[in-house]
Amino acid sequence: MKKDETKKHQILLYYKYINIEDPEALKISQRELCEKLGLLGRIIVAEEGINGTLEGTVENTEAYISEMKKDERFADIVFKKSNGDGDSFPRLSVKNRPEIVSLKLGDQDINPNDFTGERLTADELHKWFEEDKDFIMVDMRNDYEYEVGKFDKSIHPKLRNFRDLSTMSDELEDYKDKTVVTYCTGGVRCEKASGLLKKKGFKDVYQLHDGMVTYMEKYPAKNFKGSLFVFDKRQTMYFEDEKDHEIIGVCGHCKKPAERMRNCADTKCNKKYIGCKDCVESDRSRECPVCEKKKMKVNI
Repeated sequence: MKKDETKKHQILLYYKYINIEDPEALKISQRELCEKLGLLGRIIVAEEGINGTLEGTVENTEAYISEMKKDERFADIVFKKSNGDGDSFPRLSVKNRPEIVSLKLGDQDINPNDFTGERLTADELHKWFEEDKDFIMVDMRNDYEYEVGKFDKSIHPKLRNFRDLSTMSDELEDYKDKTVVTYCTGGVRCEKASGLLKKKGFKDVYQLHDGMVTYMEKYPAKNFKGSLFVFDKRQTMYFEDEKDHEIIGVCGHCKKPAERMRNCADTKCNKKYIGCKDCVESDRSRECPVCEKKKMKVNI
């Protein structure tokens, strides 16, 4: 569908953990609704809930929200909104999956409606920072997301993918007796991640309610450095004025400041990494630094 250049566009990010008795029926109805409203993006439907990010005109995304809230299962969903350009997603994808975020815990899976970390609002977290409270932030995103933006007082358990959390590195073991706040983009990953930490014996576990998006919007450039990685064509975003924006990412090749994401040209790797325009734009076949080093050693 051709985008309407005359209207403002909006991107929605949302999720809800709730029992879905017929995921296939919900998938079909969601696709029909999105097609009717001309929305593009991704929706995952599972027995445990729904997780989506969509773009359309402001009028049509607001109509989508209104329709969702007519369903009592989704009446209390918090929709995070940001400006779009009408070109953030190439298509509409609505799929059924076993989980709305893949953690693959099997029999040890967590139902966030029954067991999860204490929810900490953006305002409460900001107050903790202002008071210099003793706590640690644990980033539950993928490694490349952490490299372009992160909170103060944060650590990363070296997750290449979120599903790696089930075999979390021992580096977090030293924080079992500390106050821990987990965080992720919109909050969906922390619902299970915070619960998993509690199961592993962490004593005082919180999750940033409604995710980084909500905090960054309310407190731009406060206790957060860099940009927020987003899973659409924008790739990264920030809320402060451009003159106040700090780039913390570095190009994997030349080490200059950068925050544009690339995929390794080796399809067997396909790892996301930061690659600046000078190093990658002119050579789309360039591989990530790790693959390049491996091949250099082979050729020596």
